[in-house]
Amino acid sequence: MEYRRLGRSGLQVSVLSFGSWVSFSKQINDKIAEDLMGYAYDQGINFFDNAEVYALGESEKMMGRVLKKKKWDRSSFVVSSKAFWGWRGKDNKPNQTGCSRKHLTEACNEALQRLQVDYLDLYFCHRPDKNTPIEETVWTMNNLIQQGKILYWGTSEWSGVEIMEAHRVAEKNRLIGPTMEQPQYNMFEREKMEKEYLDIFRTVGMGTTIWSPLATGLLSGKYNDGIPKGSRFSLQGFDWLKDRWLTDEKLKKVKKLSALAEKLGISTACLAIAWCIRNPNVSTAILGATKKQQLAENLKALDAVSLLTEDVMGKIDEIMKNKPVLPDY
Repeated sequence: MEYRRLGRSGLQVSVLSFGSWVSFSKQINDKIAEDLMGYAYDQGINFFDNAEVYALGESEKMMGRVLKKKKWDRSSFVVSSKAFWGWRGKDNKPNQTGCSRKHLTEACNEALQRLQVDYLDLYFCHRPDKNTPIEETVWTMNNLIQQGKILYWGTSEWSGVEIMEAHRVAEKNRLIGPTMEQPQYNMFEREKMEKEYLDIFRTVGMGTTIWSPLATGLLSGKYNDGIPKGSRFSLQGFDWLKDRWLTDEKLKKVKKLSALAEKLGISTACLAIAWCIRNPNVSTAILGATKKQQLAENLKALDAVSLLTEDVMGKIDEIMKNKPVLPDY
């Protein structure tokens, strides 16, 4: 397993990591979660991603039960949580969402309880909060670090302007600024990683824990001939994902990618994941899985990176036709 430093921090994370969104407590039970996390850990994965909103807190509880049972050396793995949406769903009341000092502090304490750990390695503001001054958020995260409850803090789906404002506030007040960002990044979603964040990578530096490298499974190729039973797009409550991703135009592109992957002797999923981690600004790509075979196949992306020559990358760009146009400096 390859490991990369998280931006300019001293923390090393496995270039492929394991997340719980959708699957934990919705598609899999404790036994399967334990098997998957155990297999991931044995293969060298050291980062496990979670959030308060995943399965309304039940995902963190499930991961916490697995961590407690496994009794791994705490220094050998990295675990995260994210706060913004709250975990009560429609029952959320004022102050139970957002990035205010009150919610971030209480959400952190709740995450520690659910995950059954003494501290979070990574703690994210799951979305930017337009109703809370960034200065308040930065101060809160700095205080949580000083209290020993978190080691690093970051953002998820923040704009480049918002991230740099957080750094400005941190520098002005001699506080600890954000270390990492968790953006969506895959062959369909490229603008932030390949264009908007470029100056941040070059200046203050930033690690990235990218999510949905397979575009919620579309880039695995499993939807090329319809929606398999038990897949993410077949789940109740995820019609919004299906409406966004399962379009004729996108499917045509994925089928062309599948043909290219076949010529390379790898799966479509391996091609898509390898494409993501080929980007040196990707610290780690978060994988999701409901079966061990699925996770094992996706881990083959580590060996597939070497197959992505400039010629192959050019062919991918020809298929996708969405390579960001960078400004002339």
